[in-house]
Amino acid sequence: MDEPTLSVSGRGGSGLPQTRRLVTEIPGPRSRALSARRVRSVARGVSSTMPVFARAAGGGVVVDVDGNTLIDLGSGIAVTGVGNAADEVVAAVAAQAGRFTHTCFMVTPYEEYVGVCEALARLAPGGFEKRSALFTSGAEAVENAVKIARSATGRGAVVVFEHAYHGRTNLTMAMTAKAMPYKAGFGPFAPEIYRLPLAYPYRWPGGPQHCGEQAAAQVIDLIRTEIGAGAVAALVIEPIQGEGGFIVPGTGFLPRLAEFCADAGILFIADEVQTGFARTGTMFACEDENIVPDLIVTAKGIAGGLPLSAVTGRAEIMDAPQIGGLGGTFGGNPVACAAALATIDLIESGDLAGRARHIAELALPRLRALADRYDAIGDVRGRGAMLAVEIVRGQGDHSPDRARAAAVAAACHRRGLIVLSAGTWGNVLRLLPPFVISDELLLDGLDVLAEACAEILPTR
Repeated sequence: MDEPTLSVSGRGGSGLPQTRRLVTEIPGPRSRALSARRVRSVARGVSSTMPVFARAAGGGVVVDVDGNTLIDLGSGIAVTGVGNAADEVVAAVAAQAGRFTHTCFMVTPYEEYVGVCEALARLAPGGFEKRSALFTSGAEAVENAVKIARSATGRGAVVVFEHAYHGRTNLTMAMTAKAMPYKAGFGPFAPEIYRLPLAYPYRWPGGPQHCGEQAAAQVIDLIRTEIGAGAVAALVIEPIQGEGGFIVPGTGFLPRLAEFCADAGILFIADEVQTGFARTGTMFACEDENIVPDLIVTAKGIAGGLPLSAVTGRAEIMDAPQIGGLGGTFGGNPVACAAALATIDLIESGDLAGRARHIAELALPRLRALADRYDAIGDVRGRGAMLAVEIVRGQGDHSPDRARAAAVAAACHRRGLIVLSAGTWGNVLRLLPPFVISDELLLDGLDVLAEACAEILPTR
């Protein structure tokens, strides 16, 4: 396919040169000095992937305080898809901040909130009438989606899945699978959360070919026999799992679950916090298998870097809670809403979903070539600009190898490439480039990843 037209230099970041450049070791002296200050003032539990401090960012690069220019294959964890400090987003933010920064929509409403809800109603799957409510974080939106589902159905149980990540609040920690570091020592957690198997093709006992079909049958049986379908308010799932390791469920898994939910009166909630807003090559990942959720949860990429999230769904479901039952002081902040409207316009006018597909066309052959060379790369997967490699012990052993994954990531970081880790066992390297990254910069980043693999991984 032809590459979608875009101009990286026009996407903000003060016209930063779009090239990797190291002028000091990583981290440099100024980052090390700031790290020393951080230790004295920032709580230990707040972690960081990179050992450097950012000074500027734009296009596909982050510039640190020592002047090193790093290739950004993280996008602030799938947030800055339109580029960091995109010109149009900056202009919208500045204009709105000059008018007012806050009134609280629950006190004095404003048009920007309504405009975002209108855009979400137009963009979200389904031809039915929709409503939205806006919040600040993905976890807050997930929690409110559960509230809405319980209010609409009069039921209490919530079904979630192995390897899921839904947030860090008490309820969303209960919904999240991974104990360390997200849940350890923070319980007890909210009740009535039931975790069921995920169709994980690489690790499905029956193999990937029938994974979706077999896993769906198992989940449906467990809901019927161990929970009781009539007790379940909602099934909540990431169409492609994020923190869980960018797991793309086996084909047919999501449609079968959606069909079962519709028959059983269970609300199907798509957690698209990480997958939404063109990240996977469609506006929402559930569109790939023509899933129409009852509720869809969005955040991250919605507002070009400002904190905003939303729950969007069928009007009759969204209107179920009593007046005053939904809200929050900062939910749908006007500056964040202005940023969201500019971001959505950039995604649509620039065909950034098409750009995400182009990124996959460039990256996947490179990643698969690495898998052919290194037995320790057990799986390459993903969709659009949401791609991952899973690191294992190799030589026929598919056991997760967290240490090697961490070593490859560290080798990338030393060379000026931002990559993130993920997965229940911490053995997955995930790539989340901004859509506006140039082909040249993306390919350089993939070359750096190849160098890191050559340094750490044994060849076949």
